[in-house]
Amino acid sequence: MTPADSLRLILLSSLWGMSFIFMRVAVPEFGPVPLILVRMGVGALLLIPLLLSLRYLKLVWENKGALLLLGLINHVLPFVLLALATVRLEAGFTSLINATTPILTALLGALFFTTPVQRQQYLGLALAFVGVYVLSANRLDFTLGGDGWFIVSALGATFCYGVASNYSKTYMSHLPVPVLAAGSTAMSALILLIPGLLLWPSEPISGLAWANGLGLAVFSTTVAFLLYFGLISSAGATATSTVTFLVPISALLWGYLLLEERLSLQMLVGMAITLVGTAIATRMIRLRQRNVA
Repeated sequence: MTPADSLRLILLSSLWGMSFIFMRVAVPEFGPVPLILVRMGVGALLLIPLLLSLRYLKLVWENKGALLLLGLINHVLPFVLLALATVRLEAGFTSLINATTPILTALLGALFFTTPVQRQQYLGLALAFVGVYVLSANRLDFTLGGDGWFIVSALGATFCYGVASNYSKTYMSHLPVPVLAAGSTAMSALILLIPGLLLWPSEPISGLAWANGLGLAVFSTTVAFLLYFGLISSAGATATSTVTFLVPISALLWGYLLLEERLSLQMLVGMAITLVGTAIATRMIRLRQRNVA
């Protein structure tokens, strides 16, 4: 990676880390679905100019069904589930659960998309799940007022990302980046339009909540998408995927500085185990194999 790529990577991780802060502040007033309607609606308006060529518009029309499905499983469902999780869970804690996305991606790829998984990756998968358990063991309370279902909601988002990543890699890798980014975002806004308006809060929304909702749409969606796809183009997918390890650190830092969220030893240990497991599963850490004579 060039120095410019490294700077973009740090900025991207910061913007995606901030998304958990934006959601944590805005979702109590908006509600999960209306907030994500704002996120994807504003994002679509800002990204649609990328499609202003006959070639791109034709590709969007020819692949409208696939883009609709991608928007549903990569944006609508996971974003709503994460917004729901932040109703109860701290921003940093939610981001740590979200960091298991590569684990679900590898597991679903092996089960349903014929993606080969090596022996060391199974070790990484197991280690990462242990990390998630360490993080959430004392919070898996599924009674009324407990955190259990909100943790399940965050894990549901990572499941959606895993499906979407394998689906787009298998069936949509031929499409240009502007078509994927702007097309799926616009389709997401269409999906959310009616439910978002029907669930729109009856009480006035404060300026603080609006500022965070728009920050989520402009910075953590539009600018972040452009940085993300630009990094893939210049530095490659493997280098860009290291953002997975930086986002939870960024979210924990922002949560501590802006929301005064506490950092417990349990969270730090769980984060370390989860991220090491993820690094092994994604083969960023390669274990030495013993040669048998």
